[in-house]
Amino acid sequence: MRAVVQRVSSARVRVGHEVVGEIGRGLLVLAGFTHSDAKPDLTYMAEKILNLRIFEDPEGKMNDSCLDVGGMILSVSQFTLYGDTRKGRRPNYMAAAKPDFALALYEEFNHMLRESGLIVRTGRFGAMMEVELVNDGPVTLWLDTQHL
Repeated sequence: MRAVVQRVSSARVRVGHEVVGEIGRGLLVLAGFTHSDAKPDLTYMAEKILNLRIFEDPEGKMNDSCLDVGGMILSVSQFTLYGDTRKGRRPNYMAAAKPDFALALYEEFNHMLRESGLIVRTGRFGAMMEVELVNDGPVTLWLDTQHL
């Protein structure tokens, strides 16, 4: 599993003209899945994201997690995180999980995030989405369970 995590002041995702997910202060998580992903990958990633100390404490140091600050999470599926651009000009997406498998992983991942008690909003799996965000910092991290 791969994820791009951005600390945001606000974020929202639209499908067409409809806002399907919107948050205030928290994390925008772009989540991608591969064929070999399983529950341990989802568990690791959910725990890592929930506990990343990337929010400022009262002294202005990045010591607090999304859990500590009561942030929100906007989770958006993003198969293009598995685009391989090493050869040619068109990305190869063969490493991305097939849609049915990826959807099951995405739903389980979001369930794990919600178990934290935080508000978790989502995009619409498989849809053409527009994502808007105000990146706070900016703080952007790339996480990958295959590089543990």
